[in-house]
Amino acid sequence: MMWDMHGMGWGMGLLYLLVVLFLLLGIGAFLKYLLKGYTMHTHHHKVPVRHKDHIEEIKKKAIVSSILTLPILAFSESFQRLIGFKIPEFYGSKVIVPLLSSFIFVYGGSFFIKGSLEELKKKKPGMFSLVALAISVAFLYSLYATLQMKMDFFWELSTLIVVMLWGHWIEMRSTLGASKALEELMRLMPTKANLMKGDKIIEVPVSELTPGDIVLVKPGEKVPVDGVVVEGSSYLNEAMLTGESKPVYKSLGDKVIGGSLNMEGSLKVKVEKTGEEAYVGQVIKLVKETQESKTRLQDMADKVAFYLTLIAVFVGFISFSVWVYLAKDLSFAVERAVSVMVIACPHALGLAIPLVVAISSSYLARNGILIRKRLAFEMLKGVEAVVFDKTGTLTEGVFGVSDVFSPSLSEGELLRLACAVERYSEHVIGKAIVKAVLEKDMQTPEVRDFKAFPGRGVLGKVEGKNVAVGTALFMKELGVQEDDEVLKKAKEFESQGKTVVLVAVDGRLSGAIALSDKIRQESYEAVRELKGMGKRVIMITGDAEEVAKHIAEELGIEEYFARVLPDQKAQKVKELQLRGMRVAMVGDGINDAPALVQADVGIAIGSGTDVAIESADIVLVKSDPRDVAKVIKASRITVSKMAQNLFWAVGYNVVAIPLASGVAVPWGLVLKPAVGALLMSASTLIVAINAMLMKRSLR
Repeated sequence: MMWDMHGMGWGMGLLYLLVVLFLLLGIGAFLKYLLKGYTMHTHHHKVPVRHKDHIEEIKKKAIVSSILTLPILAFSESFQRLIGFKIPEFYGSKVIVPLLSSFIFVYGGSFFIKGSLEELKKKKPGMFSLVALAISVAFLYSLYATLQMKMDFFWELSTLIVVMLWGHWIEMRSTLGASKALEELMRLMPTKANLMKGDKIIEVPVSELTPGDIVLVKPGEKVPVDGVVVEGSSYLNEAMLTGESKPVYKSLGDKVIGGSLNMEGSLKVKVEKTGEEAYVGQVIKLVKETQESKTRLQDMADKVAFYLTLIAVFVGFISFSVWVYLAKDLSFAVERAVSVMVIACPHALGLAIPLVVAISSSYLARNGILIRKRLAFEMLKGVEAVVFDKTGTLTEGVFGVSDVFSPSLSEGELLRLACAVERYSEHVIGKAIVKAVLEKDMQTPEVRDFKAFPGRGVLGKVEGKNVAVGTALFMKELGVQEDDEVLKKAKEFESQGKTVVLVAVDGRLSGAIALSDKIRQESYEAVRELKGMGKRVIMITGDAEEVAKHIAEELGIEEYFARVLPDQKAQKVKELQLRGMRVAMVGDGINDAPALVQADVGIAIGSGTDVAIESADIVLVKSDPRDVAKVIKASRITVSKMAQNLFWAVGYNVVAIPLASGVAVPWGLVLKPAVGALLMSASTLIVAINAMLMKRSLR
């Protein structure tokens, strides 16, 4: 089968024409559909207007050039012979093809010529240089051939420019679409706020708010800025900001994020951060910096694109020289050189890595995972050990009730009686018991004759019963009748590093309440997922050996370090590295800063609105250790997609360049420039689609 299709019949010729036109006119519409939903608008962080206009300019050039190519195809004698159809000549018909082709070369081709000049100024010839050289050679030869009454290939030139314009539009539209995806966050930001001035409420633009102002957020409204609640309580929906699916309860003293939706009560919020300093502004800035930074694979792609350009020019020149010598056919020789340069265009290479990075970083940011250093993110897939700081990471970092035991009373009844006498206590243990009862929505009875004994316990009369809560020594002082079962259980709790208080009812020891830093429910799943990935999970804590051992056994962690001071954590990470392990350290980003810096990858967890933690490579906004497994998975998928795209962007050249140069001519296989351009554009399209498909894997 001859790819140049000379002498083909009506059927095959028409089919070829339809395929070319379909690809030229349909490729833009397909990409527009594929990428729809990415166009966003914002009043704080806008996509540069010049860049938007640039894309529209390319699209306009592609559409105009596509339309003008139709009469060029119709009146081109070589194309008429190709499809076996003849249009009757009339006065001036001979100049239609060269005139329209010249217009397309100047109007559409000038875009690539200008780009090539920029590349040459930077001494980095690439895609623009190849295209500019190819179309310039084709245009100049066609003019020469027309004057010499020889066969030109104006229609190939016009088709080539059209395909390249649409191909470049695909690249720019794809990259811009993925980059703009993150700016969907900015659409959440309201433009107006209810500013409180004394007893008055004034509606003002959000841009006029300053730190210290008090704003009223009514039910159903969005929080206009980052701030702190000074009055009221409500549940806020932060799903679009941090990926937290459950509404978050906010009350006096709690921080709120601008853009979150107030679901119930009214809130008065004191403004702390606005504009670019606010959470969303920091996220946009951080992701933009991440997407613009280089990666190892991007550096490789840039080098490959540079050498591919040199190879294309060299092979194009050699093929031209060889065919002039062998075939004595200048037209065919020029066609081979142009085909080589077109098919080797590193269009797809320019898209392969940035598009993947844009999609992954935008997706992660919308789920409360922020990448500060891209190289560290790529390295994350290969870490062997994940080290967790215990307090506030695997545990809640809050003293709370962990166990309740009573042989004679129900768990709820024992807590209810203990809460009644502790409700007026200022001690941390008393507050923890009261909080546990409130969380269970139990009614707390009134207490009479309340007495507090600092450092020992409290007592009072509840529903006619004498109730005492305190230490074992306090119980002895009160002459409480002991219960061996309760005392045995209390010692068991203490062996686990927990704080234990005893409860006596009417002079008899009735139960024990154990308190500790509670393990997060998410921690169990996080450890299980990481071990399933083949990662070694290690815990590090300043707590006693008993506490560390209990937490580690409870979570299924095989190795831990106990009684480690904050300044010693970095040394423990170094010890693991000396054992030959690549280490990811997960901590709160403050007292864990030295360890985060020492680790191969530092991950700050539970940072809330503080996304600018200098010691961390990756910031997890939510206090959810499961996000560690999620970001490792994202690293693996992202690097894999980069490698796949590099293969699709470069691999086809191994076959296509020799074919374009004419090595298969003896077997009747010849690639025309237009077909080469279609193959090159198909490679770009595959790269774009492959990158888009990674969103399914990231879920």
